[in-house]
Amino acid sequence: MEKQWWHSAVVYQIYPRSFCDSSGDGNGDLRGINSKLPYLEKLGIDLIWLSPVYLSPMKDNGYDIADYQAIDPRFGSMADMQTLIHTAKQHNIGIMMDLVLNHTSDQHQWFQQAKQSRDNPYRDYYIWRDQPNQIRSIFSGPAWQFDNTTKQYYFHLFADAQPDLNWENPKVATEIQQMISWWVEQGVAGFRLDVIDLIGKQIDQGITENGPRLHPLLQQMHQACFANKPLVTVGETWGATPEIAKLYSNPQRQELSMVFQFEHASIDWHPIHGKWQVQPFDLIELKAVMSKWQTCFDGDGWNALFWNNHDLPRIVSRWGNDGQYRERSAKLLATLLHGMQGTPYIYQGEEIAMTNVRFEDLDDYDDIEIKNSYQEKVLEQQSLSHQQFMQGVYTSARDNARTPMQWDNSVNAGFTHGKPWLALNPNYSDINVANALDRADSVFYHYQQLIALRKSAEYSDTLIYGDFALLLAEHPQVFAYVRQHQQQRLLVMANVSEQEQQVGLNLSVEKVVLNNLQQNDELVSDLEALRLAPYQAIVYALSTS
Repeated sequence: MEKQWWHSAVVYQIYPRSFCDSSGDGNGDLRGINSKLPYLEKLGIDLIWLSPVYLSPMKDNGYDIADYQAIDPRFGSMADMQTLIHTAKQHNIGIMMDLVLNHTSDQHQWFQQAKQSRDNPYRDYYIWRDQPNQIRSIFSGPAWQFDNTTKQYYFHLFADAQPDLNWENPKVATEIQQMISWWVEQGVAGFRLDVIDLIGKQIDQGITENGPRLHPLLQQMHQACFANKPLVTVGETWGATPEIAKLYSNPQRQELSMVFQFEHASIDWHPIHGKWQVQPFDLIELKAVMSKWQTCFDGDGWNALFWNNHDLPRIVSRWGNDGQYRERSAKLLATLLHGMQGTPYIYQGEEIAMTNVRFEDLDDYDDIEIKNSYQEKVLEQQSLSHQQFMQGVYTSARDNARTPMQWDNSVNAGFTHGKPWLALNPNYSDINVANALDRADSVFYHYQQLIALRKSAEYSDTLIYGDFALLLAEHPQVFAYVRQHQQQRLLVMANVSEQEQQVGLNLSVEKVVLNNLQQNDELVSDLEALRLAPYQAIVYALSTS
């Protein structure tokens, strides 16, 4: 594979509304982000993935865009955006914009025009039918909404305030490509493409994802917007298999740099109730899925590595231990992910091991997905009780990731001087950035070490391009793998449990590269009787002889 700058990059996702508020209105904003660039440079990241900051009525927290080329006033101005792009570059950080191309807000001028009459020039920018079919919205309920003015139904895979664009209309593609090129001219480093696997849909055939037009549309977009430019692009593709992922990310096909696949992210979901009734965590299954994705590419694709994002619960609460072993298990999960091949993504607060939140009242949550799913599963279907659903919320809801960033132990965690748009996690007095920066053994500095390792002259080739081999595949508590590049081999060993584990491997050790317990014990020369403490993770350099 031809080396690309983004192979060695580390990305940090910012959910702007919850990151840092400079104005005191309770919403995070661009100036707030700008003020934290020295902190992010200290961490060592290369890119900020910025969740949407465009003009939006915020029915889905900015993923309902009313104008792709305007900044929402709650986040600031276009001048603030341009300042952020420029200042970030001075800190050696690029900005990756989040583009929602499957749908717009119903407040977008295109849709406002489209619903005026059936013969409006913008009518065909969206999908209209006289009779709806049986497709369901991802946010619950039918995917069709009746429009009284023109007496037709419009299609929306998400909220009814998010009508889907009609990518069968070439004018839509042209408009979108012009908009993307405009953002490239502003100096951004790349794009994250929201639910991009949905734009090739064939509604009348019941096809919503991975439709036959998807890849031709992406190739056309690449040619018009990305070709011969040093940009990074990542697609959100919930339904991707390794074979499908290669279609997106094989460099020869000229579509995207990489995709987010979510096979690992749904392994503990219920077969019927999904995230709202989580099943017991199975490490053996997780290892199998991660190993499959680590070994499926041979220069014909690239992995995006992540545990968290704005749509997923906090990983330390999900698969770690957010009580006694919060910091240790957070370091373990970080070590496992950053030791793999691919571009790692850190979600804001992950680097200080922020946890899920537990609000007692459903009204304290903001997310439209929570409210729609409660209506469907508890009130209408009665397939889950209120208590069962709330347990699902505490475990898996998106608002777990969206509570404001915890900067210090002052009022509102240093996030805002006003009333936060979403309540803070009460544990901010203990879990915050100021606390983490004051302690040399904090989770923050462990992430800093992992990022530095990926960039080090000694280990970068192995960590970025080395082969992956899973060890102890059937062990229910230990996750172990080897990365090898030429003669260099690195072994990652992790005890994903609350009990000490003893394992034996016929491998010789040269030195300890990283240990999340910060121990300076005498180095064992072999691993035939290795004892791993609860949630201990070690990276070894193995002997070459």
